[in-house]
Amino acid sequence: MTCSSRRPRAALAGLALVLACGTAAAETTPPADPLVVVLDQARLVRMPENVATIVVGNPLIADVSVQAGGLLVVTGKGYGVTNLIALDRAGKVLMSEAVQVQGPPDTVVVYRGIRRESYSCTPDCDRRITLGDTPEFFTETITQTGMRNQRAQSRGPGSGPAQ
Repeated sequence: MTCSSRRPRAALAGLALVLACGTAAAETTPPADPLVVVLDQARLVRMPENVATIVVGNPLIADVSVQAGGLLVVTGKGYGVTNLIALDRAGKVLMSEAVQVQGPPDTVVVYRGIRRESYSCTPDCDRRITLGDTPEFFTETITQTGMRNQRAQSRGPGSGPAQ
């Protein structure tokens, strides 16, 4: 076999490989966009008919509540990605979704060395109770929020804003 007869064979083999890869790539469906839920907020999801079981991969990341009318309330509990699967009585998968829980877009994170503090800026910045903040900052913010809420409840309706 001469060098000139090898080139067409190599070219044909390369073309076959490109076509095979292109066909395989066309047959695979791209992963669906995840259901994005903001931490401490809920999203409504319409379930398919005949759902008997709902499975959440990691309930520390997202939780679900089944409502009338085929609605599912998905609540963000912790940062990360998990999955949600709906099964019928026979165990057939009716729905499979990735659920991504992320922080709200109005959050500003301040680092003071290794100390992390989070603020909600809409438009003024106020302390925010956020997973991952320094324990002292987190505890102070929860304590202040609890005291404010307790005071607001004790004043009763119609007595004006709490100070």
